[in-house]
Amino acid sequence: MVGPGWSRRRLLVSAAAAAAGAVAAGCSGSHRNSTAASSTTGSSAPTGSPSATPTGDAVAAQVPPPARTGASPQAVAAKYAGRQPARWGMDLDGITTTIPATGKQMALTFDACGGPGNNEINDDLLDFLLAHEIPATLFLNKRWIDADPGRAARLAANPLFELGNHGTRHCPLSVNGRSAYDIDGTASPQQAVDEVWGNHERLTQLTGQPPRFFRAGTAHYDELAVAIVHDLGEQPVGFSINADAGATYTAAQVRQAMSKAAPGAISIAHMHRPQSGTAPGMSAALPALLAAGYEFVKLP
Repeated sequence: MVGPGWSRRRLLVSAAAAAAGAVAAGCSGSHRNSTAASSTTGSSAPTGSPSATPTGDAVAAQVPPPARTGASPQAVAAKYAGRQPARWGMDLDGITTTIPATGKQMALTFDACGGPGNNEINDDLLDFLLAHEIPATLFLNKRWIDADPGRAARLAANPLFELGNHGTRHCPLSVNGRSAYDIDGTASPQQAVDEVWGNHERLTQLTGQPPRFFRAGTAHYDELAVAIVHDLGEQPVGFSINADAGATYTAAQVRQAMSKAAPGAISIAHMHRPQSGTAPGMSAALPALLAAGYEFVKLP
């Protein structure tokens, strides 16, 4: 479990990175057998001592939330009331699963699921990304943010990372309660809106900007839930490489999964399980991809 601030070494690595320029159901061990199917940028790097790093509350006090435009969350929920979905999965229309690539480009994403037993942080993984100046989108669940707002604020302040919305309670996104990996989905349009919007507001408070990207807990949606995310102003993001199977893969399995990268790929892995094979696997896989000519870019 990370403490109130990163070590001095980690803060110095983060500052150096700034000067130069993280499946969804990881908390339930899911995506073991799922087929790869189903799309970062803080304002400034943390500098100085841990005590000088702004907390989440301090960031919120300094930056008023931007004005909301378009349909209200209440109007979005009402729009889908009484409608029944016909499709369910991780690669539905409207979910970004790859990026437009110029040459051998790909995007790394890491999820932090939050909740009991899932509020830690994989410091080795984050340190590796910082040391090698590798950008990523970090999908944070509201429970994970609330467990240590200062930690989330430091991630938000690092220009290598963009924070994405990983939901409020880490639920599959459904309008009729459909479940995935034994995790109950949201049971109505209103619950689906609440799952997105609760953390939308939290991330806006934390960063001063509304999140652009959303990934549901377990990365499962029905087609009405996908439409709800769009109506709330966020882009649902899936993946094309399941890199760590909910943080259950060994380091060798992570490296093998990442070796299947293709231009435009989006990988999914998890950053809340420090004892997993994710960090050693990525530490081996990413340099090999760089040597093969790959460039890691943020989600567009």
